[in-house]
Amino acid sequence: MTEFLSWYLILTLLGWLTFPLVYHLFPALSDRGYTLARTAGLLIWGYIFWLFVSFGFARNDLGGIIFALAILIALSIWSLVTHHSSLVTFLRSNIALIITTELLFLIAFAFLAFVRSANPELASTEKPMELMFINSILRSETFPPQDAWLSGYAISYYYFGYVLTAMLARLSEVNGSIAHNLMTSLIFALGAVGSFGIVYNLLISSRFTHQSEASPRDASDQPRIVNRKSEIVNALLAPLFLLLVSNFEALLEVLHRAGIGWVKNPDTQVWTGPFWTWLDMKELSQPPIEPLGWEPNRYLWWWRASRVIQDYDINGGFREAIDEFPFFSFLLGDLHPHVLAIPFSLLAVSVALNIFLGGSRGKMNIFGARLDINPAGFFFAALVLGGLAFLNTWDILIAAALIVSAFVLWRASEDGWSWSRLEDLFLLALPLGIFSLLLYFPFYLGFSSQAGGILPNFMYVTRGMHLWVMWGTLLIPIFAFLLYTWIKEPPRPNWKLGFTIGLGLPLILFLLTILLGALGLVVEKDYVNAILASYNMIPSQFFIATSQRRLEHIGSLVTLLAVLIPAVAFMFSRNEEQVTSNEKQETSNEETPTSEPTSLVTQNSLLVTNYSSLPFVFLLLTLGALLVLAPEFVYLRDQFGYRINTIFKFYYQAWMLWSLVAAFGVGYLLQRLRGFADVIVRVLIGVVIFCGLLYPVFGVMTKTNNFKPAFGFNLDDFARVQRENADDAAGIEFLLTQPEGVIAEAIGGSYSYYGRIATYTGYPTVMGWPGHESQWRGGNELHGSRQQDIEALYSTARWDEAKAIIEHYNIRYIFIGNLERTTMRVNEEKFSMYLTPVFQQGSTIIYKVP
Repeated sequence: MTEFLSWYLILTLLGWLTFPLVYHLFPALSDRGYTLARTAGLLIWGYIFWLFVSFGFARNDLGGIIFALAILIALSIWSLVTHHSSLVTFLRSNIALIITTELLFLIAFAFLAFVRSANPELASTEKPMELMFINSILRSETFPPQDAWLSGYAISYYYFGYVLTAMLARLSEVNGSIAHNLMTSLIFALGAVGSFGIVYNLLISSRFTHQSEASPRDASDQPRIVNRKSEIVNALLAPLFLLLVSNFEALLEVLHRAGIGWVKNPDTQVWTGPFWTWLDMKELSQPPIEPLGWEPNRYLWWWRASRVIQDYDINGGFREAIDEFPFFSFLLGDLHPHVLAIPFSLLAVSVALNIFLGGSRGKMNIFGARLDINPAGFFFAALVLGGLAFLNTWDILIAAALIVSAFVLWRASEDGWSWSRLEDLFLLALPLGIFSLLLYFPFYLGFSSQAGGILPNFMYVTRGMHLWVMWGTLLIPIFAFLLYTWIKEPPRPNWKLGFTIGLGLPLILFLLTILLGALGLVVEKDYVNAILASYNMIPSQFFIATSQRRLEHIGSLVTLLAVLIPAVAFMFSRNEEQVTSNEKQETSNEETPTSEPTSLVTQNSLLVTNYSSLPFVFLLLTLGALLVLAPEFVYLRDQFGYRINTIFKFYYQAWMLWSLVAAFGVGYLLQRLRGFADVIVRVLIGVVIFCGLLYPVFGVMTKTNNFKPAFGFNLDDFARVQRENADDAAGIEFLLTQPEGVIAEAIGGSYSYYGRIATYTGYPTVMGWPGHESQWRGGNELHGSRQQDIEALYSTARWDEAKAIIEHYNIRYIFIGNLERTTMRVNEEKFSMYLTPVFQQGSTIIYKVP
């Protein structure tokens, strides 16, 4: 409880300290960045701290953290002095928004912290790796931090999120295990208020599509202020769809558990289920377990929700695909980069929305080119983009595409569509990309990526039914919103452009697949022929067979085109009011100075601009559709050898974008529909939300044992280690009282107990998980003979051989516990003869090298 309160107070104080700065950075948003203040503050604070420690201007200690915070406070004080009057007015006029934001943050943070306290284990999946990173950073004096699983080397991974975690851990004086669980809860809470703020801003701006609210100024030519507090309630749909609503897999689990769709032959006692066989989702194809019921009870049933997409090679061999979504991540408790990046991706969305609404209006010169954006907006966008690359490298591309596209759409709303928009695109994209990399340049000096280009995807095609199981809870609200927009709203869809781009993009991706395949036959002929030989096919046969499969499973492509085509058509539509308004604005601009921005936010709401947020919503929808569509044709080359990781990364980003659109769409419909249509939509959306919440409800009850943890509520995973292996735990606690040094311990496979001493101490070991190190560094060249050497160190009877290994790796502590004794033939006699045991309890002993 104390640890939770300290983190809550730190983040709340950070938000208030940062708000004057974000107030200056987000002038076009109706919340003036208030909902983003904590996330922006954490980003800026963490960046200053990391940069100063990397260049040796500060140390990785409490003093360095406070120094970085002081710089952030100084920036906010400058903004407070500049905007004091309007900022105070805003706070007084937006009490409802502020209270809602604060309550939402507290409830979301407390909810997930409570869930994690009932299930705090960090012993499975990627969690030991994440804990190792946190503890490694806490023990490193400088940056880049040491890699505790590969002594002598720095971390080669996007580790910025773990720097932020370690900062908060050191400031609040909690250990790495508690910090891991609290950071997971914090990300959940930051995602809740961030998504709430985005949809709130979108709903406020969307009201200006109606004729009665279209004019940006009143009769006296003064800015007209709009106060619509009802948007606050509808904006709460955003955290619901982003963080809680899940896919339809849990609904299938409930139906399967109840035996619906199954028939039992009374004579043979054999179950048959044609629907479940056709659905083809692994365990769900097996008969239900008797007695029947409603609550899912299969072992690890909740895991299957992240494995909905079923891939098969051309011979029918199954290949697992990962289609994780946010609540699965939080239920699992993983603090992986894709989770850490959630609130910062939402920050990037807000940056793009602010640009789209004209909030970054201004002029600046870079490399001799003139950009229509103010310096503060440009550099903050670069800071956010670079931070995303440092948090989760995959996210920078979609965030950059969103920000640049929003800028182009804003320029088009100002000056119309022409070839100049292409110039705008490159004039922003190139310097923005360069500066986002330069701001974080020290990170790239030691970073090795496992990605190795783009490969064609011929064999693996998503079935339409699997796509709907995965995305149905978001697609149904999205299609309802699209249908209403098509029928009721004034903009005229640009169907010609919608069909051109909507049909052209899949065609381009298909041609790219063929081109990449042809290049593979030329550049990597032996490799490609070996693959074809394994399927007993020549290239033409393989192409025909895979094309036939694509046609057999055309449902997913049809669904995605049904999203993509109208999204593009609506994004580029314009109504008569907008045309007239823009013409008047152009005339006004000729008669008045252009130094004053046409869009400001004052008091309690947004000053109405000429721009509705609807095109921006359709931009989010379009980019999300492209993320889901791309793995149907191509995937990123990595050690997995097929599209498993591409689906994982792309789908996760698409969920964030589409959940915002779904939440906005539902809120948009609730504000406008009346009568029978309103009832139908409310019932439909209610059913969808109910089905989408089955997973979090049953999942949480399963993972927490109905909130009856066997050992009580606790955020510290190390308490589990003390229960399960008291001797190891005592040895770890002893090492934390000793000077840091390289540790020798057992080396083994990933997702296991191996590397546990380095994980819980942060002290470097000779080798942790070899498979993960190979992934992070794009190969195993740095591994050398480490694993064999450690085995020889423990098993040899010759002291001279052991001594040579100790000196080669500069080993200071040799840890011998149950894991070492059961996985290696330990010859301890040489250690006892030449080294001093500095710790011994039960079967665990630690030798220290002089």
